Amino acid sequence: MTLNVGIVGLPNAGKSTLFNAMTQAGAAIGNYPFTTIEPNTGVVPVPDDRLDRLAAVFQPPKVIPATVTFTDIAGLVRGASRGEGLGNRFLGHIREADATALVVRAFDDPDVTHVEGGVDAVRDIDVLELELQLADLETVTRRLERTERTSRLQKDKELSLIELLRRVQAHLDGGMPVRTMALNAEERTALRELWLLTGKPLMVIVNVDEASAAAPVAAAVAERAARAGGDAIAVSARIENELAELDPGDRLAFLHDLGLEEPGLNRVAREAYRLLSLITFFTAGETEVRAWTLRDGETALDAAASIHTDLARGFIRAEVVDAEELISAGSYAVVRERGKQRLEGRDYVMRDGDVIHVRFNV
Repeated sequence: MTLNVGIVGLPNAGKSTLFNAMTQAGAAIGNYPFTTIEPNTGVVPVPDDRLDRLAAVFQPPKVIPATVTFTDIAGLVRGASRGEGLGNRFLGHIREADATALVVRAFDDPDVTHVEGGVDAVRDIDVLELELQLADLETVTRRLERTERTSRLQKDKELSLIELLRRVQAHLDGGMPVRTMALNAEERTALRELWLLTGKPLMVIVNVDEASAAAPVAAAVAERAARAGGDAIAVSARIENELAELDPGDRLAFLHDLGLEEPGLNRVAREAYRLLSLITFFTAGETEVRAWTLRDGETALDAAASIHTDLARGFIRAEVVDAEELISAGSYAVVRERGKQRLEGRDYVMRDGDVIHVRFNV
């Protein structure tokens, strides 16, 4: 399963620096707008201590984490919804993402210019959200006008869609993103084909200086992120970039010197996972321990399909145990002795932390 988080922000907010630290992909960095024009994409492992502890039990030659894909999208500017600063092109890249990470700058540096003339993270969220809302408003208005013209031919079918589009239009016109609307499953399905920018799950990454990396996000910024329907995380792009260049053995000491327990990017990866409503399940044995990704609510048959289509096609049953039970037991034999392994059918709803072995016909 490949799910994508688009990293969005004003120019010089630190998007590409964060992206490079996360992926070590070598995206261009510069003190001028539009250093990034074509989006850069990188795959980021999701930290999970259960994977490490399962690996310690089985000691396999291969240990493979779950991942989230991040895309570094070029900086937006005021007027992007009207095409300013290559806005239409960049907004199109955001539409392709499954979730949005807004990067806002909260540090002063005379050597790094700010397109708005000064540092104000709340204002920057306002600017970015406004451009996305205006782009969505244009999309919804065009679709509403077209639907109203054709409604005379399909009256019963189109009336409910017209009512929904009018509600969305009014919500956007009031300065609120679509993600904050109370929509049922049927309404969300109806809006899906519009690829609305403000309907995507949101996180706000606050790029802070080194001294603020261990502190909570400023209350005003956290409140503004919550009003937009998202959570805010404080990360120092400079620290993360320095960490990425250190040997693994030196990173922990560097973090402790700064008063940090883990890299900020670990929290970003986990938050992205949560935003996308993902869970982790595992396969574990002497040849490989691997973390796999599923959407919350998917079944054992979906899990089998994500491992290999043959497993889903010939699915008989799944042998399932919780990762913590397996780690505690130290082997499948002890798990079975304790009666902790379950036999589940294809409709079993997978839980976060399940370790699965699929029985199937070839």
